[in-house]
Amino acid sequence: MGTAPRAGSVKAGKMPEGEKMRQCKQEEEQQQKEEEREGLIEFYSSYQELFQFFCSNTTIHGAIRLVCSKKNKMKTAFWSVLFFLTFGLMYWQFGILYREYFSYPVNLNLNLNSDRLTFPAVTLCTLNPYRYSAIRKQLDQLDQITHQTLLDLYDYNMSLPQSDWSTVSTQRRSSRSLLHHVQRHPLRRQKRDNLVNLPENSPSVDKNDWKIGFVLCNENNDCFHQAYSSGVDAVREWYSFHYINILAQVPDAKALDESDFENFIYACRFNEATCDKANYTHFHHPLYGNCYTFNDNSSSLWTSSLPGINNGLSLVVRTEQNDFIPLLSTVTGARVMVHDQNEPAFMDDGGFNVRPGIETSISMRKEMTVRLGGSYSDCTEDGSDVPVQNLYSSRYTEQVCIRSCFQLNMVERCGCAYYFYPLPSGAEYCDYRKHTAWGYCYYKLLAEFKADVLGCFHKCRKPCKMTEYQLSAGYSRWPSAVSEDWVFYMLSQQNKYNITSKRNGVAKVNIFFEEWNYKTNGESPAFTVVTLLSQLGNQWSLWFGSSVLSVMELAELVLDFIAITFILAFRWFRSRQKLSPPGPAPSSQANTAFQDEAPALSAPHRFTVEAVVTTLPSYNSLEPRGPSRDGEVGHE
Repeated sequence: MGTAPRAGSVKAGKMPEGEKMRQCKQEEEQQQKEEEREGLIEFYSSYQELFQFFCSNTTIHGAIRLVCSKKNKMKTAFWSVLFFLTFGLMYWQFGILYREYFSYPVNLNLNLNSDRLTFPAVTLCTLNPYRYSAIRKQLDQLDQITHQTLLDLYDYNMSLPQSDWSTVSTQRRSSRSLLHHVQRHPLRRQKRDNLVNLPENSPSVDKNDWKIGFVLCNENNDCFHQAYSSGVDAVREWYSFHYINILAQVPDAKALDESDFENFIYACRFNEATCDKANYTHFHHPLYGNCYTFNDNSSSLWTSSLPGINNGLSLVVRTEQNDFIPLLSTVTGARVMVHDQNEPAFMDDGGFNVRPGIETSISMRKEMTVRLGGSYSDCTEDGSDVPVQNLYSSRYTEQVCIRSCFQLNMVERCGCAYYFYPLPSGAEYCDYRKHTAWGYCYYKLLAEFKADVLGCFHKCRKPCKMTEYQLSAGYSRWPSAVSEDWVFYMLSQQNKYNITSKRNGVAKVNIFFEEWNYKTNGESPAFTVVTLLSQLGNQWSLWFGSSVLSVMELAELVLDFIAITFILAFRWFRSRQKLSPPGPAPSSQANTAFQDEAPALSAPHRFTVEAVVTTLPSYNSLEPRGPSRDGEVGHE
């Protein structure tokens, strides 16, 4: 009885071979349908499959060789090295292109324009400071002190008008303060210190070879020696130092405004029309005296419709030096500067002298410069981004910024302002009656300024838009020998011109445009974004012969690589969960009847286990003896 149920269980668990194959085929078809149904979002099953698909289908040249030569490992290695080496060279070229792009190079564009030209502003100075009535007494006393100094140092008796001497003698007791301050900064002469350092081929130097200068000390008796190799330069600088102190003592600068236009400008014409007072403004320069700026009124500017000497500005000026200060200016004539409107006239930088008895014809060429701002150049549009306050009542220029920077440092370091530059708010000009050591501070600061220790040349940037005038001058004798008699006679009748030395007393100046055209120098970016993309495309085509879509293929490869990494990681994690150990086995005390029926009621995979049992041999050999065996069983 115990063996019968086991035989039955074997027959029940036995599955025919055809039925088993049919079941497996159905499962494969079902799985294939599921794969086809999920093909829109299905990724590659391995990195090798991904890489093989990319190399077989990409438009990048050379990638196919990595797949076609996979059976030849040597070729595969060769093409792999060549492929990645080409990639490296291409991206090296990319780096060069990016470096050139971010250096922001520019192209210079030259344009020639033709139009009616606005005539520039023209400033004309007498070239000699004037003895203003507000400071005449102090200047006379300074002249007497200088006369005595030159007599002591060089045994030179400087002639002074008798009226000046009498004025000095009457004011001697009431003007002791100037003499006291001048004696604190005396002019001295001493032996040169560097005679032993002269080259061997230098000429011999005797006892008359001296250097001359003056000493400036501060409150701590720390002295600064301002020395010069030329006695003329030393005397002028020493006299100018005391002259500035005298000017600073005048409380109101308008007291120095003594314009004498008619006695300086004998004739003025523009475009064959006579000038009037509405065409000029006047200001005082400490060293160049009375200055007059023509065409500085922005409301009614002169324009030149034609070039040529007859369509410009023509001036006849007086160059006689009566009642001037000979110790400040050692030249005769006038000083002229051409500049743009709303820009101050820095006569030291851009001016030039006009000789007496000479007609000076100055031809101009206008030139505009427009620079790119931002990352392309270190220029400024209006100076608002420059860390220096503009002390001038004009638009920003580089020279305006540099002088403002020096003046602000002067006020900060020395406690007072230099007289040659505008006065900042809340400050006062340097005067050794109030600031005893300002001279020492000024010359120390000037040395630091020239060495750019103050950083003014670094802070002050060039403007992005500039207008300049290129000048060329020609000279001729004026008036000529055959016409000077009637010219001077007419001047004497009209302008009270009555000096004896006729030719040294007048000069003529002509300022005009040489041509109608003007030049514009502009900048444009030499390497734009379009140029960068074009160069990158050229390099990509050179090394791989592909296009933008090939770049998208590379991007797709990277995205697929990231996606397949996540998918494989997810599958690995799910497989680890399936391989976890099953729950506890059922109890051995269960009913045997239910155990015999369990194979019929269990899940299909249990038949698979029983099928293994049915493969045991070999019941077919016992079939002839089957009835007797059954009978035996039934008999029992």
